Amino acid sequence: MRKEEKQEIVEALVDQIKTNGNFYIADTADLTVVKVTDIRRKCFESGISMQVAKNTLIRKAMELAGVDSEEFNDVLKGSSTLLFSSIGNAPAKLIKDLRKTGPKPILKGAYIDSAVFIGDDKIDLLASLKSKEELVGDIIGLLQSPAKNVISALQSGGNKLAGIVKTLQEREG
Repeated sequence: MRKEEKQEIVEALVDQIKTNGNFYIADTADLTVVKVTDIRRKCFESGISMQVAKNTLIRKAMELAGVDSEEFNDVLKGSSTLLFSSIGNAPAKLIKDLRKTGPKPILKGAYIDSAVFIGDDKIDLLASLKSKEELVGDIIGLLQSPAKNVISALQSGGNKLAGIVKTLQEREG
């Protein structure tokens, strides 16, 4: 591979890292072409970008993108596949789904909004993380809840008050 080609790959990886802010490093070695094609199709359907690259190029791209790659040194060995997504938990959910049909891909590590996760044992934790959109929705729901309770109390209180007034009027009559 020529130096220019390596530079293009590194620049593309840096762009993906900066654009998405999240990436997963997985081991897809020894998978058949059919299985890899299936993974690529599922990635595309889920809005996940998949790229296989040499570990030295991945290290260089992380360094240029400002990612503290020191923690990834132990996992960047052997075959490495990068999964990029703007939604932090999407690749983890995809990996869990793919694992139902076989032992791979294996999660080597993940970088989500500056947090580093190392090891395949983190896959359940990563899949359960909420996306920014889900968190915003939860916060809005929590903020709306007290207002709804106040409005509900006022409406039901008004009905009770009207019922009491009506009962008092009927007693006087």
